[in-house]
Amino acid sequence: MTYTSISIFNNGITIATRGRMSCFGSFFLAVPWNGATIMERFFSGNITKGSGLAFGFLILIVCVYASMAYGATTISLSDVYHSFTQYDETSNAQIIVQTARMPRAFTAAAIGASLAVAGSLIQGLTRNPLADPNVIGINYGASFMIVFTVTQLSISSLPVLTGISFAGAALASIAVYLLGSLGRDGLTPLKIILAGAALSALFSSFTQGMLVLDEQGLNEVMFWLAGSVAGRSVEMLQAVLPFMAAGWIGALWIARHMNVLTMGEDTAQGLGQRTLFVKLAAGLIIVALAGSSVAVAGPVGFIALIVPTIARQFAGNDYRWIIPYSAVLGAILVLAADIAARFVIQPEELPVGIMTAIIGIPAFIVIARKGIVTR
Repeated sequence: MTYTSISIFNNGITIATRGRMSCFGSFFLAVPWNGATIMERFFSGNITKGSGLAFGFLILIVCVYASMAYGATTISLSDVYHSFTQYDETSNAQIIVQTARMPRAFTAAAIGASLAVAGSLIQGLTRNPLADPNVIGINYGASFMIVFTVTQLSISSLPVLTGISFAGAALASIAVYLLGSLGRDGLTPLKIILAGAALSALFSSFTQGMLVLDEQGLNEVMFWLAGSVAGRSVEMLQAVLPFMAAGWIGALWIARHMNVLTMGEDTAQGLGQRTLFVKLAAGLIIVALAGSSVAVAGPVGFIALIVPTIARQFAGNDYRWIIPYSAVLGAILVLAADIAARFVIQPEELPVGIMTAIIGIPAFIVIARKGIVTR
């Protein structure tokens, strides 16, 4: 027996079929709809989204080059190119590219992609476009654990700090889940945001308290706490890149399940989805992406908040497109913010976290004023 369910929403069609595809299902795909068949609209939409994603990759490549070329010292395109193909140890420009600019550019891109993907998953789980790792306390939990380790235990090894960052992110996630589950209605998007805001304030207070009591520790971590990619080495990126890559792959794998989950938990369960498993998997991916980003660059804010909203303008509500769009746009935004941070107060540099806040706060206000929070 074949069962086919068809849902039409947001100018798109979802077809779920159990058993063999019936002739009716094949016929329906050829039915004209608004002047075009459903198959034509499907492929036309995917081609448009794919073209937009390819264009985004081109902009990303330009931003990576600009990050390597521009700063206190401007480096020519030929020197940037030759630093990868014909490295000359006697060339100061190529040394700068290989030892400082290249690790910084790749770190900024990786962090932007990771935070944006984590934000898109959080917003999908909570069905709230104002949710991100900062708002629900994940980044603050990771930051608190790292500051505690550096100031109280005098440990500064990146592999250790990476593990500590994951532990802090996981602790904050579990605490938000437990607090948000209290009460008669159980876990709701609004209660998650409120629990996250409370825990963010708690972790932030603990962090500031430790820094007030330890002036030397304050000097060691203050620039990191603002969110910075300056001075990051290839080794630092390599320490967290496996976790980031696993998170990116996991996010792409879970994307189609997120499409079903965002239709509502009752609907998802009715379609046979194991919603608890999907939520746990998404939570682990978020912890891996947010924890690894905080470990290498500190809490860079607003990327996870505003980028998924921008991505949905191009990708619609399909997480199979939202995830890659978020990754590319997040990388572009952090790279652009880092480049701008080099010129605002020359010869000094601003931490990239301050630049993303300057960009993100107006965007946050716009999103909030639209009143698009799903309750």
